[in-house]
Amino acid sequence: MEYLLTIPGRLSGLNEYIAAERSNKYKGAKMKADNEKIILYAIRQCMRGVRINRPVFMEYTWVEKNKRRDKDNITFGRKFVQDALKNAGVLKDDGWNEVVGFSDRFEVDKEDPHIDVLIKEI
Repeated sequence: MEYLLTIPGRLSGLNEYIAAERSNKYKGAKMKADNEKIILYAIRQCMRGVRINRPVFMEYTWVEKNKRRDKDNITFGRKFVQDALKNAGVLKDDGWNEVVGFSDRFEVDKEDPHIDVLIKEI
C-alpha cells in the first residue's frame, strides 16, 4: 500500500531550530510542537484512521517558495514528520525496523509551498 501525506506550507529548518534552542531552552521544544501540530492536522486530513504495521520507505518532495534555504536545512523537517506520524499512531515507531529509508526531491513553487510524503509499505 501507498499513502500520500501533503503538508501545506513549509516546516522549520535546522538553522531555525538551532537558533531557537540556543536562545531559550523552551523555545526549541515549542518550535517542535508547533511544527508537529501542522503535520498532525495534515495527517487528520490525508490519513484518517490509517495504521501501518509494516516497514515503510518514505519519499519526500519538498516544494519551497524559493531556493534560499539549503537542502540539508530543509530536510531537517523529516524529524518532525516522522515523530508526528508515530505520535498520531500511523507508524508504531520511527526506528530502523519501521522506517527502512527515505529519499528527497526538491521543487520550487512560490504560490504553493508544501511537502508531499509518499509512504510506501515494504
